[in-house]
Amino acid sequence: MNSPFTRQLIILPLLAAVLAMLHACGSASAVGRPAAAPQPFAQTYVLTQGASVAIAPAAAPGISGATGTTAGAPNLKLERVNDSRCRIGAVCVWAGYISYSFALTAADGTTSNFVLSDSMPNAHPSVTQNGLTFTLTGVEPQAVPAKNEATPDYRVSLRVSNAPSS
Repeated sequence: MNSPFTRQLIILPLLAAVLAMLHACGSASAVGRPAAAPQPFAQTYVLTQGASVAIAPAAAPGISGATGTTAGAPNLKLERVNDSRCRIGAVCVWAGYISYSFALTAADGTTSNFVLSDSMPNAHPSVTQNGLTFTLTGVEPQAVPAKNEATPDYRVSLRVSNAPSS
């Protein structure tokens, strides 16, 4: 009963069973494996009041929308610059502060708002929203305007990354 034909009848089904188990184990471990982490990015944007920008590195790669912006990218808008600082030449009872109000609209249309400031009480120069960290890096002009000057057209710079700020 040790004929080559008999051995093949026993070995082939065993080999098929082992291969099937290996395939099933590999498939099961892929199901429980977490998705690959997104590639880290950091980008600096400069916005004026009312301007908005698509946070392109956060979008799905390779998908472009009809307007030239990347589909699926969150949209960031500088809603308002609130400058209550005491103007040069004015008499004030307090120094005031400058803050920046932003609206972040996700790809699904939901909007979250946040304020950045490095001088306003209880505000922070950095915040994390929807997995993105927004850090205030500068404003132009920095100088407080004179008492009779028009409100400047502020240009606010901020760094956007998908890693927590350090």
